[in-house]
Amino acid sequence: MTLQAIFTGAHVTQVGELTGRSSLSLMAEAGLAAIADAGLAAADIDGLLCAYSISEPHPMLTSWYAEYVGLSPRTMLSIQMGGATGCMLVAQAAALIEAGYCRNVLIATGENRLSGLARDGAVAALADFGHPEFEKPYGFSIPAAYALVAQRYMHEYGITLDELADIAVTQREHAMRHPKAHKRTPITRDDVNASRIIASPLRLLDCCLISDGGAAVVLSASDSAKDTRHAEVALLGSGQGHTHEHLVAAPSLVDFGCRQSAAAAFECAGMTPGEIDVAEVYDSFTITLAVTLESSGLLGRGEAGPAVREGALRLNGRLPCNTHGGLLSFGHSGAAGGLFHVVEAIEQLRHAAGDRQVADAAFAFVHGCGGVMSAHSSLVMGRVA
Repeated sequence: MTLQAIFTGAHVTQVGELTGRSSLSLMAEAGLAAIADAGLAAADIDGLLCAYSISEPHPMLTSWYAEYVGLSPRTMLSIQMGGATGCMLVAQAAALIEAGYCRNVLIATGENRLSGLARDGAVAALADFGHPEFEKPYGFSIPAAYALVAQRYMHEYGITLDELADIAVTQREHAMRHPKAHKRTPITRDDVNASRIIASPLRLLDCCLISDGGAAVVLSASDSAKDTRHAEVALLGSGQGHTHEHLVAAPSLVDFGCRQSAAAAFECAGMTPGEIDVAEVYDSFTITLAVTLESSGLLGRGEAGPAVREGALRLNGRLPCNTHGGLLSFGHSGAAGGLFHVVEAIEQLRHAAGDRQVADAAFAFVHGCGGVMSAHSSLVMGRVA
């Protein structure tokens, strides 16, 4: 297929508790660094896409950001689809380029979700995900909803608590190799199993972090990418899948829209899951990663537990996954959390990931998930020869 959208710039900020930083300042740092990484000037950016911030909400965040950093793009859009936002922004940027509206599109995300909210603020801000009639009155929370998924998945496919713990341990091993990761202290399976129950069977270390941080990427038209510093990573395919918004309306607790989104992305790319060298998959909880790996076809049903136990997801395994540490250990900064996965895929395909580099990585699968396994967006990316 003809490659039209090329990743030319990428950047992530330091991730963790960054006291004194605003969402806009994190977005600005990431965005301006991504433009510089591409070898472009601010005037070259003719498309701007941003996400949202729950710590500093604004109804026109993209416009505010453009004003803040001094950009004057002719096309600006915002997307708000939870953890699927980052991948959806990439697909939208590619669509703008392929339609001829833009030649260089900046995607900027960032949030001071940890330092910018009061204690338990993120939990309170996300409580609106619950259905007002059928979920909230009964004590709905996002961890409780994912715990329900975990309970059913354990019953159907036999994944164990120890195998979920091994997912968290593997992610931490990868984060220890990334100098910008939020958590870099080693953990063991016993540490995960001993961490307090948040919503049974999920324990504290089965849950993603709450972090401050920003991420940005630049996509360019392939015929203009020759003038940028990096032009070797292309978007080959993308897809979405949606089965529900509220978990009470989900047609299944084991089969979600990640199956459709991945299938669409692979079909668009003309590839199969078996051709993927590295996977960067949304991991809001350990169970999220297990379900998505199996639903996307990267692993068969019931294979995630044995695979992680055997080391398949490690850097030298047969399916290196979340090589930066994922949301579980690298960090989760709202919509930037999903874009962290995209930036890591770019670095892996550039062969610029340092001592966490997957040898000879040529193709990557990236996935974002919003809500409670509600909104799904998948990308297939490739290194251009």
